[in-house]
Amino acid sequence: MLTAMLLAGLILITVHSQETEETITYTQCTDGYEWDPVRQRCKDIDECEIVPDACKGGMKCVNHYGGYLCLPRTAQIIVNEREEAAAESTSGRNNVIRRTPADPNRAALSPTHQIQCAAGYEQSDHNVCQDIDECATGTHNCRADQICVNLRGSFNCQCPQGYQKRGDQCVDIDECTLPPYCHHHCVNTPGSYYCQCNAGYQLASNNHTCVDINECDANNPCAQQCYNILGSFICQCNPGFELSPDRINCEDTDECRSSSYICQYQCVNEPGKFSCVCPEGYQVVGGRTCQDINECETTNECREDEICWNYHGGFRCYPRNPCQEPYVLTTENRCICSVSNVICRELPYSVVYKYMSIRSDRSVPSDIFQIQATTIFPNTINTFRIKSGNENGEFYLRQTSTVSAMLVLVKSLTGPREHIVDLEMITVNSLNYRTSSVLRLTIIVGPYAF
Repeated sequence: MLTAMLLAGLILITVHSQETEETITYTQCTDGYEWDPVRQRCKDIDECEIVPDACKGGMKCVNHYGGYLCLPRTAQIIVNEREEAAAESTSGRNNVIRRTPADPNRAALSPTHQIQCAAGYEQSDHNVCQDIDECATGTHNCRADQICVNLRGSFNCQCPQGYQKRGDQCVDIDECTLPPYCHHHCVNTPGSYYCQCNAGYQLASNNHTCVDINECDANNPCAQQCYNILGSFICQCNPGFELSPDRINCEDTDECRSSSYICQYQCVNEPGKFSCVCPEGYQVVGGRTCQDINECETTNECREDEICWNYHGGFRCYPRNPCQEPYVLTTENRCICSVSNVICRELPYSVVYKYMSIRSDRSVPSDIFQIQATTIFPNTINTFRIKSGNENGEFYLRQTSTVSAMLVLVKSLTGPREHIVDLEMITVNSLNYRTSSVLRLTIIVGPYAF
């Protein structure tokens, strides 16, 4: 006959044999304990070691008598060894076998005699109740996406890491909704997550923090100068270049197109710079201005019987003796027609040759040349006029005194061209004696306004 009683958390199983008077009592440990055959008593099960991921949310697992606790990691644990020993001693008892005097001829209890075990346990070959590993035998009812964890007398269905139970199903934990794990962006994935960084940043070794990428050191994307800034970079160009629309490459700055006044004559664009050039007969001064070259001083190509006259942009050779019959040369550039010569009576007494140069398109009105009597006679009246060379009315002669007059340019002249203007001074005395002198002025208009 088999009798079972539950006393103080212990299952006592008593086997009575009709053939003998002996009684065999087996002790089964309560939940959270297991039988220690060496020490012959029940010992506590350390669930913190055998239950995977026993505590969630950053809590720490603390083994306790017959179970375990999930406590904050900062909690202080004080263990009372006496209470622990007492708990183990009362969690079960040694198997007690009591025998009454019996007939020595009677056979002993068969070791294969059936005993009754609690749910989740089964009889072992040694006639003790041992835990059934439902996870190993496949007798659990965990879903395919769950993990079976064997317990003493039972089992538990747990979700894989990154999932949580909702009812009897495992659903993904959206770590991105929890306290910020990621520095910039969190991307949830089934059972996990990963962090992403903004453009210009990269994940640090902890896979959570974002650190700036120094694009200038890693792989300089700029064509010329690169400056790193947080999360990005800035490209700049050397003088004479400007950023292209892609903000990376540099394009040559065409300074010549930016202003028509950058050079006095002509601007020549070059990669990263520009230069000014001047026309023939001029030289560059100060990098931008054109200055006339005095060829008469540098490369005088006139003959010995010629004089060199420099003008804006060039030079000309004129004869040293410009006099024409019946005039004769007296001093430099001065020709006289002798009164003893009958032909000279109707001609000006003297002709003086002068040369001057003006720039093209000179502003008007403009005083350009003054004529003045070299000899002053008493009781005479001097008048001045333009005798020839003013057919288009470009000039006006303004008398400034009794012995001088000013030639005024009243119409702008465009070069290169040459004007020969005869300026005549007529002298009349009180005896009606009349004489005249001519100043033959050669005006050379340069090809440019400089």
